[in-house]
Amino acid sequence: MKKWAPIIAGIILGLLFIMASAMVLFKLAPIPEIPKDTPPGQFMAAFGPTGYMTFIKVLEMVGGILVAIPKSRNIGLLILGPIIVNILAYHTFVLGGVGLNSPMILGIAALALFLMWAERKAWAGLWNRVS
Repeated sequence: MKKWAPIIAGIILGLLFIMASAMVLFKLAPIPEIPKDTPPGQFMAAFGPTGYMTFIKVLEMVGGILVAIPKSRNIGLLILGPIIVNILAYHTFVLGGVGLNSPMILGIAALALFLMWAERKAWAGLWNRVS
């Protein structure tokens, strides 16, 4: 099971990001309306029309595909890492902590941390270069 756990975790994490990006990129579901007067509404009003969210969703798609493939998992984690941190920061600062305990966010963070731990020998080279 030790050998299969990172493969399963990578596939699940990859599919979560592929699904989330496909829903927005291919307009498979309606985007919920956010009141413009609220901090989340102002945040999305700044990023929506600029194409920034489309760029992020494309990166989510690419990162999800790379994480699901074992040989390219670490590159996928490098792409998805800042996106995951941004998701956590959005829920912490913009939403005031609302949604941080949702199973989806907890699962994404746990899977990413597990995959980094499982590949810690590969990441050690990066840490050794810094110190």
